[in-house]
Amino acid sequence: MTSLSTHVLDTAHGRPAAGMGVRLWRDGRLLFAGETNADGRCPALTEGADYAPGGYRIEFDVAAYFRAQGVALPDPPFLDVVAIAFGMAEADGHYHVPLLVTPFGYSTYRGS
Repeated sequence: MTSLSTHVLDTAHGRPAAGMGVRLWRDGRLLFAGETNADGRCPALTEGADYAPGGYRIEFDVAAYFRAQGVALPDPPFLDVVAIAFGMAEADGHYHVPLLVTPFGYSTYRGS
């Protein structure tokens, strides 16, 4: 079984990014839409899912999150939606896609 998880950290404020919109796509088909919990995670992304190897795209609603936190952003914002296109090659692997984000920059990597 191939599993997927994410964890979003608001590095501008030093806390998990609770309430950020997240979507997962494969081949133009929406597989998941939800938002991060109080810990900046999306448990529903993994629950009951068995992802096939292939290419995926995960999107994070960064500007909407920071506006909801009271951050004044320019119009248009520098970062609106952060999209990460990634691949899952292992049929029985676990893929963790964390996002460390501010209104003006982000970082990601394959976590564990």
